[in-house]
Amino acid sequence: MPLGIEIMHWDERIGAEVYCTYPDTLDIQEKTLMQLYSQHEFTGDSGMVSIMTGSTNIASYYTGPETAIYIILVLKIEEDGDTFEEGLVEISRQIMSNLDTETLRSILPPLFQRLSVYPSLNPEQKLALIYSSEVKRMILKRMHEEIILTKSELAIWLKDQHKDMFVDLDNIITSLIKANLVKSSSVKGISSDVLFLAKDTMMIRKPPANLFKDPVDHHLPESLKAAYQGEVRGFFRNYKPSEDDNLLMIDRIILNPQIYEVLKLLREAFVTKNDIEKLRKKGVDDVDGVLRDLWQTKMMGVFKDAQETEYYGLVSDFYIGTYYPRHALNTIRHQYSHNVQNPNALLKAIEIMREEYRAIEKAKKKKEKKSEEIVV
Repeated sequence: MPLGIEIMHWDERIGAEVYCTYPDTLDIQEKTLMQLYSQHEFTGDSGMVSIMTGSTNIASYYTGPETAIYIILVLKIEEDGDTFEEGLVEISRQIMSNLDTETLRSILPPLFQRLSVYPSLNPEQKLALIYSSEVKRMILKRMHEEIILTKSELAIWLKDQHKDMFVDLDNIITSLIKANLVKSSSVKGISSDVLFLAKDTMMIRKPPANLFKDPVDHHLPESLKAAYQGEVRGFFRNYKPSEDDNLLMIDRIILNPQIYEVLKLLREAFVTKNDIEKLRKKGVDDVDGVLRDLWQTKMMGVFKDAQETEYYGLVSDFYIGTYYPRHALNTIRHQYSHNVQNPNALLKAIEIMREEYRAIEKAKKKKEKKSEEIVV
């Protein structure tokens, strides 16, 4: 885990101005701050640099010359600064929107905690982190509708939507490309780089199918089977998917390290509090708080047997993933017939869709072959 984080502004007259540090005991020497300034000044653009000075290992993100804010992450010697780059970009907008000292002081600890676990996030959590970003969510929604967007058009649109918001568009696009949600290419007849939707995202609560089908085989007493299945049916009878609920699940469950650790256990079986207490060695310190949050968000139910033993089980699970955007073909067909998009861009979009489809089919066949080998 990183050692701490510091937010700095560089003033040409007085040098380094430290806005906020977490934890308070963190001390970065003036000469190190000067070295960071020099490294970023050499490139001149927003972005990240990593330096090792003595026993100090640092990853620093610079917001660019217009704002000149440095988000400085102090790492352990063995940590790789590059693995934190995307996480630093993610928290930069919240930091830039809350540079008031007192506000920044209150949000920096949870931002640091989220950033600290970034390198260990699995694909589900990384996709959730992308969707939790308001700007990325806006871009993906528009890409879903239009399929094709020029980078210049996107930059103007975002600036118009959020005049006062800090947006590092290059890094945002890079993260969407890394996640294979968007492809970027040059197109004949268009001066700006063109972005294409490669995969769409889906988020929804879903029944815990394996647990529901055979709860007894997953460690729930037979006497509690009917009560559990009834609670699951009751929840989904009234459940209505919404963006607000999706964001609640992402922020409160998927991106909370302690709760996510318990969720992984609950996906496998029904457990008692003693089972969950064993997760303290994995960082689940607030067991009661975790159970309360899972119950309040209606992710988990509590079922008590005749001996007053409490069993905890998933009432709803949360799915976040990607899928092949078949709907894009209708959009492309409409744009072609109404002559509202560059024909070369439409051809490139079809080419990208063909490549994605072939990649999905290839992965599917590979998985099927592997399953057959296991059976044999």
